[in-house]
Amino acid sequence: MREDADFIYEQVEKHHEWFKKSLPMIASENIISPMARELLISDFHDRYAEGSPGDRYYQGNIFVDEVELKAQELASDLFGAEYADVRPISGTNANQAVLMGLGGPGKKITAVDVSDGAHISSAKFGSVGFRGMEPITYPFNVEEMNIDVEGTKKMIKEEKPDIALFGRSVYMFPPPLEELRDAFEEAGCYVWYDAAHVLGLIAGGEFQDPLREGVEVMTGSTHKTLPGPQRGILLSNPRDEEMKQKLFYGVFPGVLSNHHLHTMAALAVSLAEHQEFGKEYAKQIIKNAKALGQALHERDIDVMCSHKGFTESHTLAIDVQEEGGGETLVEAMEEANMIANKNLMPWDDVNSAKEPSGIRLGAQELTRLGMKESHMDEVGEFIKRIVKDDEDPEKVKADVIEFRNDFQEIHYCYKEGLPAHERFSFLDKYD
Repeated sequence: MREDADFIYEQVEKHHEWFKKSLPMIASENIISPMARELLISDFHDRYAEGSPGDRYYQGNIFVDEVELKAQELASDLFGAEYADVRPISGTNANQAVLMGLGGPGKKITAVDVSDGAHISSAKFGSVGFRGMEPITYPFNVEEMNIDVEGTKKMIKEEKPDIALFGRSVYMFPPPLEELRDAFEEAGCYVWYDAAHVLGLIAGGEFQDPLREGVEVMTGSTHKTLPGPQRGILLSNPRDEEMKQKLFYGVFPGVLSNHHLHTMAALAVSLAEHQEFGKEYAKQIIKNAKALGQALHERDIDVMCSHKGFTESHTLAIDVQEEGGGETLVEAMEEANMIANKNLMPWDDVNSAKEPSGIRLGAQELTRLGMKESHMDEVGEFIKRIVKDDEDPEKVKADVIEFRNDFQEIHYCYKEGLPAHERFSFLDKYD
């Protein structure tokens, strides 16, 4: 019914207005550029392109093929990858493709434990378990918020996994890939890196370079520190042609059919933008994350790894068990227009995911809005007023809205060019 459609439009408009007045700090989100966003309503949305450029199961892909080839080229250049597959439609979908191609029932995989910050797709109750694999978790150093090098070396050499996976959703510091290289070689395993959270930092040269540090396949979602559309990517310097083919078929027909062509086009533009602006953007993200960590630390909030400068990425992990726990506090922050998420800490049981000890914060979207280090001190004060002072969220909200008024423009992307309705004649039908 028409009133139902109108209701949906109203809710989306309310969402837009709310986020324009909020401080978005969820570490797995970002804002797509205006130029990339326009492609999401193109006719690409309505079409199918199973297969690969020049080898499709449908006609009508002449121009789609050109866009996909350009996206592959941009991705290969940006990450120094021999093979780039831009077909996955999410980070988890890219992970599923690797598991389909290289994993399988009965095979061994080593990974970070979910309580230590891993993504759920690497858990037994996620994609790894769905493929019939049993994850063996790395020993973890809580003080360093990273895997234990010597314990992990020993484990890999003893277990001889088929795949060694590195990647986390609370990704503060680079895993010690170089230190583990001899263990990988002795085990003969595939080395896989889930870069979902740090993909843009890697592309900007500000985290680590996994494909130069012993990693053979890297996956990621393209909408976190890489500020593109919600989509996935698979990158590899494969050891041989057999591995390359396994990865290719792991994507299609392994885990997807059509690969959402409108978001693929938006990804291609986002990759081009990141080639130009990514290094500056990545540097500022990390500066802001460190500054926010310092601001919170100075306000007596327990930010993990203060002895290491809090983080080397966009992410901060905050222990708030003494202040009431993650769930209670992120709800209060939301009432004050600060959007964050509760998160498991290493000492939490995975079954307590709904009521964890921690909060995870990300600086990438605040940075995308043009904020710098000095602004992080103000953000830290807003958070402190909720977490430590138990102040009325409505009062804090008013100050957050006033502060956010100065940050309405998206940075680190193309701004020049024609307005959308002049650039694309196809947008006329949406007038």
